[in-house]
Amino acid sequence: MKLKDISNIQKSAQANSRRDFSRLGFALLFMLTVFIYATTQAENLALNVSYSQALLVIAALIGAYMAMNIGANDVANNMGPAVGSKALTMAGAILIAATFEMLGAIIAGGEVVTTVKNGIISPEMIADAEVFILVMTSALLAGAVWLNLATVLGAPVSTTHSIVGAVMGAGIAAGGFAVVNFEKMGAIVGSWIISPLMGGVIAAGLLYTIKRTITYREKMTDAAAAVVPCLNALMAWAFATYMLIKGLGSLYKLSFGSAAIVGLAVAAIIYFWSRSVALARASRAEHTKDGVNSLFGAPLIFAAALLSFAHGANDVANAIGPLAAVYDALLNAAVTTKATIPMWIMLIGALGLAVGLALYGPKLIKTVGSEITDLDKMRAYCIALSAALTVIIASQLGLPVSTTHVAIGAVFGVGFLREYLKSAHAEMVELIIVAHEGEARSRAEQYIEKFRAAPLKKKALMLAEMKQKAAERKAKNAKKSAIREADDPHFTKKERKALKKVYKKELVKRSALAKIVAAWIITVPATAILSATFFLITKMFF
Repeated sequence: MKLKDISNIQKSAQANSRRDFSRLGFALLFMLTVFIYATTQAENLALNVSYSQALLVIAALIGAYMAMNIGANDVANNMGPAVGSKALTMAGAILIAATFEMLGAIIAGGEVVTTVKNGIISPEMIADAEVFILVMTSALLAGAVWLNLATVLGAPVSTTHSIVGAVMGAGIAAGGFAVVNFEKMGAIVGSWIISPLMGGVIAAGLLYTIKRTITYREKMTDAAAAVVPCLNALMAWAFATYMLIKGLGSLYKLSFGSAAIVGLAVAAIIYFWSRSVALARASRAEHTKDGVNSLFGAPLIFAAALLSFAHGANDVANAIGPLAAVYDALLNAAVTTKATIPMWIMLIGALGLAVGLALYGPKLIKTVGSEITDLDKMRAYCIALSAALTVIIASQLGLPVSTTHVAIGAVFGVGFLREYLKSAHAEMVELIIVAHEGEARSRAEQYIEKFRAAPLKKKALMLAEMKQKAAERKAKNAKKSAIREADDPHFTKKERKALKKVYKKELVKRSALAKIVAAWIITVPATAILSATFFLITKMFF
């Protein structure tokens, strides 16, 4: 290795080290601000439990730490595809996500949340307020530590599952297995399978629809001008319904039917607006995939922003729900299942999401956006729309789903569909080669190019023709050897294998799949063990 190379490596390492220290410094500054802020709030409250002010400040610090880790890990699911497809820069994604996460948390985070997440334990079986406070604090700390570890390893995991496992573990340590609602736990385990499968199937179905109706057509942009407005209308309906049911559900309750009707009205407006825009852009765009991709950029950014808003509204409760439970137990010296969240606690959660995303979010955004499979705007659009549709469908069927698992499942679904289509294409090319065996190699190559450019219906006719020709060729070759032209030889057997190998290469990284699935499986038991350990340790001091 040259001295210049060693010097460059050292400079890169020093730059990375400086960035790491800078991020750590900003994170500690945020925690110090929370400490001062929470101390001021605690001094103004009439709390009824011993060590109450210290406990509230500690819980606030852990809640802020949890919120930062949610921002660092979970928000990548919304922004990863948009960044990976280059619809947004990393800086733009962080700015949009941080803004909409905070708005979602503050505007629609809810005045009342369930303090024992998803009813995973029975609070009445832990009657002592001090014990209950230790359970919630231990759960928060365990969930935050696990998310921190997952972020360092580059594994996107469910924050909801993290806090559920943590609450369960501390609850068992405090009151035994009898406190756990195992029916709820069974539903959560089921969601490990339901969530990614639904997300993957819907995303793959959407992408295949786009390919059939747009990219397999001869005049791609003209087809896109007709299809994209319909897809945008579907997206508008999905997101309007999603936001009314999920994102704004805490402000105003609407039935699914009412939300769906409002969504249809929004969809109609978006359809006519996007139709005029799509026609104008299509007239200027080339009949290529790049030209088609340009029509999906703005809707994709819009979808990512709305997903961030809904995420802030819903998942901020994973950080501040247990903190609100601690606050309420300290205030009333009693255990409650629901608690009013004061604005100062809501602000800690909202700011924590934004700080965590800005400081540590890029790593997971890169993982979701580019390290699982290659994404363009069409594929990323399908992932975003799949996330909204899956949550709507699952909520109406009463199926528990994790938005993290849905989004990651959608990424894998898109990747595996691409692998399947590439493999199918390789088989078609092989058929064309066999049908042209014995003829000039250039004729086979020309026919392959013609096949690639043909619209879908014409491809089917060409394949039928090639199948018949290949059968005739096979029968002929059974009687005598094919004569090859010396000046233009045909594809050799080795060349055919090489050609098929190009198309059969993996488009989804199996190592990423294995790492993420392993992290999902162990999230609940890992956080449960961590939480129980933290509870038993802290109980020795209080």
